[in-house]
Amino acid sequence: MNTIKLSDVTMKQAADGFSLSFKEKIELAKLLDKLGVSIIELEGIQNARIDSLRIKSIAAAVANSIVAVPVQLTAESPAQVWAAVQHAKAPRLQVCGAVSAVQMEYLYHKKPDAMQAAITATISACKAFCADVEFLADDATRADPAFLANTVKAAIAAGATTVTICDTAGSMMPAEFAQFIKGLYEAVPEMKTVNVGVSCCNTLSLADACAIASVAEGVTELKAAAYPIDTASIANLAKLLSARGDTFHANSSIQMTQLSRIMDRVCQICQAGKTKNPAIPAVQADTGIYLTSHDDIAAVTKVAEQLGYDLSEDDSIKVYEAFKRIAAKKEQVSSKELDAIIASAALQVPPTYKLDTFVITSGNTISSTAHIKLTKNDQPMEGVSIGDGPIDAAFVAIESITGCHYELDDFQLQSVTEGREAMGQTVVKLRSGGKVYSGKGISTDIVAAGIHAYLSALNKIVYEEEEV
Repeated sequence: MNTIKLSDVTMKQAADGFSLSFKEKIELAKLLDKLGVSIIELEGIQNARIDSLRIKSIAAAVANSIVAVPVQLTAESPAQVWAAVQHAKAPRLQVCGAVSAVQMEYLYHKKPDAMQAAITATISACKAFCADVEFLADDATRADPAFLANTVKAAIAAGATTVTICDTAGSMMPAEFAQFIKGLYEAVPEMKTVNVGVSCCNTLSLADACAIASVAEGVTELKAAAYPIDTASIANLAKLLSARGDTFHANSSIQMTQLSRIMDRVCQICQAGKTKNPAIPAVQADTGIYLTSHDDIAAVTKVAEQLGYDLSEDDSIKVYEAFKRIAAKKEQVSSKELDAIIASAALQVPPTYKLDTFVITSGNTISSTAHIKLTKNDQPMEGVSIGDGPIDAAFVAIESITGCHYELDDFQLQSVTEGREAMGQTVVKLRSGGKVYSGKGISTDIVAAGIHAYLSALNKIVYEEEEV
């Protein structure tokens, strides 16, 4: 019985509909790996420093699945992507190229001969680094049949070990798509020497049916998503192969006993990414990790690492001393409280950006706006922005001033004192290059507390980047 490889594209296509944080992507990869997904596909590299670290981190977290990353049709891209994914247990490089006239012309601005040459050259370059190279024939069902066949032949000759046929339009019925795959096998006998996969768009809500129909024609790899995207469903395909796989003498590696539970967790992660404001993440739930006065510096440092911090030896000592003062007064110190301790004790730096003034306008019938004035080296700087709430508007205004955007990993707000004039404490965690930097702000005005916390974290990033 053939084992059909299910390739998850959730993270690769997430940017089209929702946003996942660095930690959410790692958790999602671990869940898919545990589920038994054969291949986990990631987004490619846009920002060399940040995206390379993301890929390296996910690759290290995946124990069994193939980790596939796309390369661009450029001379330098294969080496750059390989440097990021090479330490995965089973790395794969993907080369995607349009084969329909409309996509070649308008997306790649290439003529057929130039496109085919770029595809084969990139595959050859990838093959020099990685044994597992996949060619994705984008918009294959609308391509000229002769050009498609020649391009697939050339890709296999260049070293592609997997060829994926993409029904980007999603306009075919299952029987039509199966016949299309059968015809391509006849036109390109070389396809029998490599893995053949399909990717079906769900335009007509037939992606699952088309994918399963292609299995009967010899396809061994199906692209799908764990969270509803415009493609086939991992859960549906796994259930179909489990229930009726004997019809095609096929099964999958999915752990069916864990399917429902893991799919529920994946849905929670992705739904949160779909509904949250990209600039303001959902407040993180407590991790359930607690420390006591009996814990030593190694235990505290380990929990800090689990929270995403990379503390120096000096900062570890400072954090531990602050922790001991808190732990002496209470039975347990939660992970959220440790966040606040790190924000106030670790990596205290001279402020590059200082808050001068801020004006916030907000109401239930108008959009929130923020007018922020900062100083940098005694030079005034200001920005105005509209946001989804006063905090969001303030943070976006600061981004417009500094010209830098950092992933907001967490935003915490809690009361420090009671009463109408209660002091509010805010902890902001920013992620830069895979590292977490936290800042703390205290004020009777929660917006002011948030701005001070954001600037505190921002100044730590700027200081460290200038030191490098």
